[in-house]
Amino acid sequence: MSPIKRSLPYTVLALVLVSLSLTGCRGGSNESSKTADADAVSVRVADVTGGQVEEIPLRFSGIVRAAQRATLTFQVSGTLKERPVELGQMVKPGDALAKLYNPALQPAQDSAEAKLQELKTQFNQAQREWERSVRLHKRGVVSEQNLEQLAARRDSLRASMATAQAALSEATHLLEESVLKAPFAGQVEALLVERDEFVSAGQPVMRLSSPLGREVELRVPAHLLSHVRVGMELPVWQVQDRNRAPESGTVIEIAQGSSIRGELHPVLVSLPPNSLSSGEPVEVGITPVRESAVTVPMLAVVRDATGTSVYRVSNNVARRVPVKIDRVIGERVMVHSGELMPGDQVVYAGMTRLVDGDTVEVR
Repeated sequence: MSPIKRSLPYTVLALVLVSLSLTGCRGGSNESSKTADADAVSVRVADVTGGQVEEIPLRFSGIVRAAQRATLTFQVSGTLKERPVELGQMVKPGDALAKLYNPALQPAQDSAEAKLQELKTQFNQAQREWERSVRLHKRGVVSEQNLEQLAARRDSLRASMATAQAALSEATHLLEESVLKAPFAGQVEALLVERDEFVSAGQPVMRLSSPLGREVELRVPAHLLSHVRVGMELPVWQVQDRNRAPESGTVIEIAQGSSIRGELHPVLVSLPPNSLSSGEPVEVGITPVRESAVTVPMLAVVRDATGTSVYRVSNNVARRVPVKIDRVIGERVMVHSGELMPGDQVVYAGMTRLVDGDTVEVR
């Protein structure tokens, strides 16, 4: 027999041994994988519910108005003689809007001015007499008593002159108040008095509004004041075009609650520039937000000697979290725990073999 034929059985035997060794290695790898899978505890989990719940938005009606507006009045009474502006006219700061005639204003100013001038003349004369008397006193011609009398008369005239100056200022200011001037740039919104009508002091004459800003005032119940805050964005719908997307208004002022039962409280909302016009009816939405109780499934609660707790799963690891049960709501229980948050997952099945820190497999 040739050498090649004699070595053939040995070659086949070597191949069989290599195959068996590879099979043994693969079998060892499967056993290790099975051992790792057996370490993870199979559990079922459920979500923690609760937290803040937004209810349906409540709509409150209001009218768009100018953010800067004024109702103008005279500080004196009289007859309206001039009104050079018309309804809807744009004016600048300082423009004359109306003029009042009062027959007593100009004479009062003239009288006060004349009185002041008279006192100034008398004071100057008294001052010169006192100065001459001082020189004569040094020569021994004028006594000390006469010198003091001249000084007292001079000082009295100085005080009277100050009083006359104040009276003249008052008369001048009252005369200036007979002319109504625009306090800011804006549009004449309303004319409330016609020419030649008598106007009392403080009586509204016209309304002026600025076109630069817009706002809307809401009236809301006291229990909703806690659901709004300064700077909050609120949707504003235009009543006349409900298909239009709502504008976004910003809360700028909130009234404080009062003890009057049933009273509505104002909330001021600023509107974006060039969004809505003055006088347009709108609706502003306020969405109440209430706190919902944190609940977990009843089966997730574990009771032992240390108290009650649940297993929270995070990254496939179960951690024990102590909880305090408040009450049962159907198949769930309301719990108090600063660590549990809505959306967390807790174990409700497979807890018999579970220990704090175990790796779990969620099924």
